[in-house]
Amino acid sequence: MSAPAPSTLAIVDAEPLPRQEEVLTDAALAFVAELHRQFTPRRNELLARRGERRAEIARTSTLDFLPETAAVRADDSWKVAPAPAALSDRRVEITGPTDRKMTINALNSGAKVWLADFEDASAPTWENVVLGQLNLTDAYERRIDFTDPKSGKSYALKAADELATVVMRPRGWHLEERHLQLDGVSVPGALVDFGLYFFHNAQRLIDLGKGPYFYLPKTESHLEARLWNDIFVFAQDYVGVPQGTVRATVLIETITAAYEMEEILYELRDHASGLNAGRWDYLFSIVKNFRDGGAKFVLPDRNAVTMTAPFMRAYTELLVRTCHKRGAHAIGGMAAFIPSRRDAEVNKVAFEKVKADKDREAADGFDGSWVAHPDLVPIALASFDAVLGEKPNQKDRLREDVSVAAGDLIAIDTLGAKPTYDGLRNAVAVGIRYIEAWLRGLGAVAIFNLMEDAATAEISRSQIWQWINADVVFENGEHATAELARKVAAEELAAIREEIGEETFAAGKWQQAHDLLLQVSLDQDYADFLTLPAYEQLR
Repeated sequence: MSAPAPSTLAIVDAEPLPRQEEVLTDAALAFVAELHRQFTPRRNELLARRGERRAEIARTSTLDFLPETAAVRADDSWKVAPAPAALSDRRVEITGPTDRKMTINALNSGAKVWLADFEDASAPTWENVVLGQLNLTDAYERRIDFTDPKSGKSYALKAADELATVVMRPRGWHLEERHLQLDGVSVPGALVDFGLYFFHNAQRLIDLGKGPYFYLPKTESHLEARLWNDIFVFAQDYVGVPQGTVRATVLIETITAAYEMEEILYELRDHASGLNAGRWDYLFSIVKNFRDGGAKFVLPDRNAVTMTAPFMRAYTELLVRTCHKRGAHAIGGMAAFIPSRRDAEVNKVAFEKVKADKDREAADGFDGSWVAHPDLVPIALASFDAVLGEKPNQKDRLREDVSVAAGDLIAIDTLGAKPTYDGLRNAVAVGIRYIEAWLRGLGAVAIFNLMEDAATAEISRSQIWQWINADVVFENGEHATAELARKVAAEELAAIREEIGEETFAAGKWQQAHDLLLQVSLDQDYADFLTLPAYEQLR
């Protein structure tokens, strides 16, 4: 008797979408189902391991480089695979979600790379998940255009040689995709995003002289990088493209990953392209892991923690040295400013800050950096052009002058700044505004002239939680308490209602956002990710 045919993926509780049959083909779903069978058990084990690691940090209040992988760090002979031509020059990368207008604008932006984001800049509605895939394929086939229904303005792609190279970011390991299930079990969002994109586009991208390139988010250990590497090997064999076609850049946006940068590159060495230095998610990870570590781990207002803070300098300089030692690209952080169409003075001040930030990164040895808006591309380009000239990167700058001890990465108390009452109010105001938009399906949101994504909400709610649990006293004498947070949140909600009017307020999800922010900021049982309870409310 022959073995029964494997179960197929079921689409659950999802309204049909236009052209979804082009994305959700039987063959593509069979591939995602096979990824799920092969790799979800290991993913589940690694998520459990995160909890064990966090418990150990809670017990010891410290972290160190891993003794069991010392040989990998000491071996100077290994390097990552050489960068393909399409990823050799990454001096400016623009980030953003994969809606139709953004797809065209990002590809046309003049940036070398577009981080096409299914993660923090995209709320994972079924529509965003499926139509985002469709938009990318349409772009590669040059059948994408967009007319803004409000302004009537039309958007179309420039010539192929003027377009940014796409590096796609799937969701982190912690998120499920509830609309795709196998035998009643939801498939991890990461496997859905990766699987659909890779299946439909790997060969198509090779034919265009590029390849399937990925950013890997929220990685916490080299074992998680090993899992991704095994997925890449399996996927390349499955669809019949050569091994080494995939390239992955890993976001070092967790404090545990900062201690395993070389090991992460080693695990992915045949597929590795580089590492990226983030800010908000990195700070969120520090709070999450050291939240019961006492006063020395209390962060000040998020805007007071710049990349020049000693512990952030240690992290970024170690990242550049590690990448260049192993032949990988080092990619810097985000310039999130959104230019004002009304206030030239605001723009002047902000552009000067962006220039200073990008000048510093280029001088430190980074090979490229991120911007959130096309108007910032020329500023960042100028900073890197001044250092790189005609060279595609500066991987030959080995930064052997850099020496970072384990304690340097968590020396939070080297900062002179303290939490402030205005910092609390800003965290509440930004948190409510961002979560409200996310619950409506928007993941990239302009708030107070900055482009914010889910990492902003994570650091905002984490700081509120940390300050309350550390019994911080603000400069005005007020104690950080749950009662104070509720009072500030009520005031912010009333101010929003006043600002936007009763009708618009009622049409939004403001009360829901207010309640969710307070839930994840005040619950004694700290939620690992805000997006987990938020996803339960995302319809």
